[in-house]
Amino acid sequence: MKSGWAAVGSAFFLAACAQPATEPIPWPTVGWAVSSPEEQGMDQARLAALDSSLATEHGNIDGMLVIRNGRVVYEQHYQRDYSAMNDGRGQAPGLYNYYDPEWHPYYQGSELHTMQSVTKSVTSTLIGIAIGRGEIAGVDVPVIDFLDDYEVANLDDWKRSMTLRDLLTMRAGIAWDEDTVPYTDPANSCAGMENSDDWIQFVIDQPMSDQPGEKFIYNSGASQLLSLIIKKATGKHVDEYAQEHLFGPLGITSYHWKKTPTGFPDTEGGLYLTARDLAKIGYLFLMDGIWDGMRLLPEGWVGASVERSVGDTQWLGMGYGYQWWLVPWGPENDSYAYAAIGYGGQRLLVVPELDVIAVFTGWNILETPALDPRFALDSVLEAVSSRSE
Repeated sequence: MKSGWAAVGSAFFLAACAQPATEPIPWPTVGWAVSSPEEQGMDQARLAALDSSLATEHGNIDGMLVIRNGRVVYEQHYQRDYSAMNDGRGQAPGLYNYYDPEWHPYYQGSELHTMQSVTKSVTSTLIGIAIGRGEIAGVDVPVIDFLDDYEVANLDDWKRSMTLRDLLTMRAGIAWDEDTVPYTDPANSCAGMENSDDWIQFVIDQPMSDQPGEKFIYNSGASQLLSLIIKKATGKHVDEYAQEHLFGPLGITSYHWKKTPTGFPDTEGGLYLTARDLAKIGYLFLMDGIWDGMRLLPEGWVGASVERSVGDTQWLGMGYGYQWWLVPWGPENDSYAYAAIGYGGQRLLVVPELDVIAVFTGWNILETPALDPRFALDSVLEAVSSRSE
């Protein structure tokens, strides 16, 4: 993968060139244009085979959406009985109890689906907007500068040196474990945060285990600190800021963002969107932060966000940028799709070289593993390559 702005510039050029010369780039602010797979160079049979597989072989998959050249080419929804899963498990209250069908995976019977950690990627996008607007000086600002309203336990030189960049790249250095025990176990650091009265206080009080910037440790608490940073920097909570500067311009009118006990939006996993609206975030990145002639993200932000700040996260060979995953693909696995990934099977996959966006939603939180993002990506791209043979 090329690095930095050069890679994104090339990808944007390729995406733009993928559009027929006589047709303008379609902007889905009001709604996505629809096309057949064949008209956009994709194989209907390959996509239908993936559809059939998702319906029967991968547990609780809720939806599949494939977009190419700015047009929906395949979409499917699957009916699941989530009321049967509500057996009282889960340590947190309803809105943070993953087994409560009023909250998971759909928001109170609506079409809004929990995004879980896809929320992190959307929040990172808002950080970029705030930097572009001059409300945050840049990614190297110390996190401690935003904590003047808090008494911080275990304060040491490592904690003082932690920057916004360290939070974005999951190299905060905070002692944290949400990998070795289930999210429903209170021993999980994320579960401990979600059961606390003040999530931000919980995170900043944790001791440091590593020097910031040195080691990748997946840490939802680091993502939650972004909620505070946006509020301190802009004077607005994340949901209000998103409505004004991201959701509004993209035409996203229906969403829900859960709040923590102290009123801060949950920026580690609390956002609910429809699949088509989530795809708009992917399209914004595919188009280098420009939306219908208006630059929403500062120049170079997309490139920085999808730079492999972490080369290998030790999960499926994927890299990591600013709260975005990088999924390898291609014959040599030397190309990378941008990915927003969430618990239970939420996947947004963006392949700018091929002008492809795919969204999958699901709720595999029991025995069945969540949808493998590399399987999902490869399956969609097979439908492209087969048309090119």
